[in-house]
Amino acid sequence: MDKPKYYLTTPIYYVNARPHLGHTYTTIVADTIARYKRMRGYDVVLLTGTDEHGQKIERAAKAAGVKEEEFVDRIAEEYRQLWKELDLSIDRFVRTTEPRQERAVHRLLLQAKDNGYIYKGFYEGQYCVFDEMYVDEPLPGGFCPECERPTERIREENYYFKLSEFQDRLLQLYESQPDFIQPETRRNEVMAFVRGGLRDLSVSRTSIKWGIPWPGDEKHVIYVWYDALTTYMTGVGYGDDELQWEKFWPADLHLIGKEILRFHAVYWPAFLMAAEEPLPKRIYAHGWWLFADEKMSKSRGNMQYPQPIARTLGIDALRYFVLREMVFGQDGNFSRDSLLTRYNADLANGLGNLASRIIAMIHQYFAGRIPAPLADNAGAPRSVALAKKSADVQQEAIAHYEALQFSLALESIWSLVAATDQFLTESRPWVLAKDESKKPELSDILNAAAQTLRHIAALAFPVMPHACEKIWLALGNKSKLEFEQIDTLAWGALPAGSHIGESQAIFPRVDKNEASERIEAMEEEIRNPGSAAASSPASAPSAAPAPAVAAPAPAADAKIAIEDFAKVQMRVGVVKTAERIQGADKILKLTVDIGDEVRQIVAGLAVSYQPEELVGKKVVVVVNLAPRKLRGVESNGMIVAASVGPEGKPVLCTFAEDVPAGAKLK
Repeated sequence: MDKPKYYLTTPIYYVNARPHLGHTYTTIVADTIARYKRMRGYDVVLLTGTDEHGQKIERAAKAAGVKEEEFVDRIAEEYRQLWKELDLSIDRFVRTTEPRQERAVHRLLLQAKDNGYIYKGFYEGQYCVFDEMYVDEPLPGGFCPECERPTERIREENYYFKLSEFQDRLLQLYESQPDFIQPETRRNEVMAFVRGGLRDLSVSRTSIKWGIPWPGDEKHVIYVWYDALTTYMTGVGYGDDELQWEKFWPADLHLIGKEILRFHAVYWPAFLMAAEEPLPKRIYAHGWWLFADEKMSKSRGNMQYPQPIARTLGIDALRYFVLREMVFGQDGNFSRDSLLTRYNADLANGLGNLASRIIAMIHQYFAGRIPAPLADNAGAPRSVALAKKSADVQQEAIAHYEALQFSLALESIWSLVAATDQFLTESRPWVLAKDESKKPELSDILNAAAQTLRHIAALAFPVMPHACEKIWLALGNKSKLEFEQIDTLAWGALPAGSHIGESQAIFPRVDKNEASERIEAMEEEIRNPGSAAASSPASAPSAAPAPAVAAPAPAADAKIAIEDFAKVQMRVGVVKTAERIQGADKILKLTVDIGDEVRQIVAGLAVSYQPEELVGKKVVVVVNLAPRKLRGVESNGMIVAASVGPEGKPVLCTFAEDVPAGAKLK
């Protein structure tokens, strides 16, 4: 009998920068679902890949001084190597620069064109290079409504897709299939957007060359999102392997971040409808990982990377933390302290300690063989209760996995860890072992503990495959855990008398300070390869970085603690506008782009700079000052400047190298 299929995808990651914790989170979620579905008997295909075309890539390659091919090859390989290091069960990896991708894109596009949904016209308006998106209604000042970065005005001949003709069909889709977009909040956002009216979408560019050429009109390249979305079809044989295509399409689940929901929930189904191809079954848009309540991003300089965590604590510790800490679908705050606290509490002192204790006691009291239960569990009410708890948790965990509620699944499984620990504490096997007449009772207790540990290992396997496999094999199981059926898992299946393996530290306890320092040093090495901070294991993460230019030493009574300095948050800003304030001869009113927003700041720069001189300058901004009013104008931040000469003439602190707006200073 053929297995039912399950096809899921991650986003096709954009290669403008190396992969970080946000990319890793989505891919770990996908890997967890894939492992769970395999344990339910599905023939699973997990696809990921890299999106390598577009204007942003063209510019990034130019800035790096390399050809586009060389640039995308390097970043794509970083993704491949990271997924390999994290041992993610990726079945298909597709790059948009592959020949098979071009064939698939041309096929999908020409089907839509043949059906009358594409025409030629001219586009004149704003374009956001960061989001690779046409902006019909920019914010005041020409900023992108999605990322709030400056847009560019373009005018070029384009091919258009008749998106406006799909408004009613899309709304009907959302109404008839309420779970097509999840969670519910995202579905409501998309429905509101579509009800507001759809405009035809430009699907080609003539002002750039780095992309898939338009079939029959090669001065055009195909819009990057038409290209990237088609990757989901390329990976299962669209246009190349009809048997594979018929088996696996449509996708059962597209996993994405909420920032790209519109492209997936509006454009993608419309493209497929136009080509008369089946639609994916479900799109799930999860939240962002935040660091100090801000979205992780390259421009803010607050990227967190997975390798330091995995190399310090282990792959499974990384997986456990991101899936336990964040409620899937919502935003979550990343904190290294929370990471290390959870590791020691839940993994080292929790599951790891429980597994070591059970296996060690079976070796000590029963010569490394699974002890026998009492006949029919007579007179062992605690064992009976533990078996029932195991069965209940099994059903709860499966229900939570099905609903993609990984945090709740782990919470339920860890309630079984706690219950087993309490079971041992109350049963006191180390006391029973001193009384030979209690040997049958001792045997029953350790049998129940071992059977429950086996259950825990199987239920937690989709999240922590490496640690759970070790526990599974240590209990004497001969089969590979990944081939077990999680829904038919039977409590009590460990045969009495079977040999077990040796006890080992699955999750050794760590010193939080030492682990934090090690993670910080590796983070610094990734951000700044070859940096002194990264090469010195003794460098504390809380130490203040050395100033670029030596400053006079402060007076002894003016010294502050590093904790006080750490409270000051500074970012790179770009001055967008500058103007004089009526009646004030020393201060100017500025608007400054600090990466994720544009701030109004009043600065005492008028004695040194004309307003027009400041526009476009990169400056240092203190961003966490309380707002205050100067001459009746509210200021939300402070510009950092040197004070020169006896009259304290302000001279701006700026940058010799190209630093993005929003990058943090430290």
